[in-house]
Amino acid sequence: MRIGGAMRTTAAAAVSGALLMSLAACGGSDGGSGKKSDAQAEGRPEKARTVDLKTIPDVGDKLLKQIPAGSRQVVAVYGEGEDSADSTIVLYTKSGSAWGKTRSWKGHNGKKGWTTNHRENDKRSPVGVFTLSDAGGVLADPGAKLPYTESAGFQAPHYWAKSHWNDFDYVIAIDYNRVKGTSPNDPTRPQGQSRGGSIWLHMDHGSGTSACVSLPKSGMEYLLRTLDPDRKPVVVMGDKANLKAA
Repeated sequence: MRIGGAMRTTAAAAVSGALLMSLAACGGSDGGSGKKSDAQAEGRPEKARTVDLKTIPDVGDKLLKQIPAGSRQVVAVYGEGEDSADSTIVLYTKSGSAWGKTRSWKGHNGKKGWTTNHRENDKRSPVGVFTLSDAGGVLADPGAKLPYTESAGFQAPHYWAKSHWNDFDYVIAIDYNRVKGTSPNDPTRPQGQSRGGSIWLHMDHGSGTSACVSLPKSGMEYLLRTLDPDRKPVVVMGDKANLKAA
């Protein structure tokens, strides 16, 4: 296990069944088309804008009020529609009292879109504001500022479609129904199994997920190297209509 780039003794591995439950909750093997998204194929983020913003664009008061006052990094996930799997992921960074758009990528969310009442296996991503506390993956730590767990336990099963095999090379846990300060593949769900869990930012495979948010490898590498616990990073995610709710 690597925590913040420093090597520490690896904790005892979780039983294989628990790990598989975590992976299945996030990735899933059904619905992967294998088609690469334009962003994934090009591997190039949108250029940052120079305009300073007073707030996070296209996010209404309902969700803005849930962003912690001390947060200076916001990953905004703009879903195309309530039933759409397509989304745009934007990193905003606060300097002084102004927000700046840092990077933007095309990506995906749940196969069936979004929900304000997420349930296990509904194939929809939960709308809301969630902290980002822990990261990990199959690959070695790329220089993450968040605590990072390197483990083969993240490997997607090879009976899944081949397009999914690299989904969890890098992941960042979205703090929905999980215990902060643990590896992303810790299966503990404080609100119960029916509320779903193991919802992550992870590598894109070109189509919708089971509930996670996916983006190109270059985007995951950038977020891992940039998201800083001292800046209290959060994700604000949902379809455009729910994001704008007053």
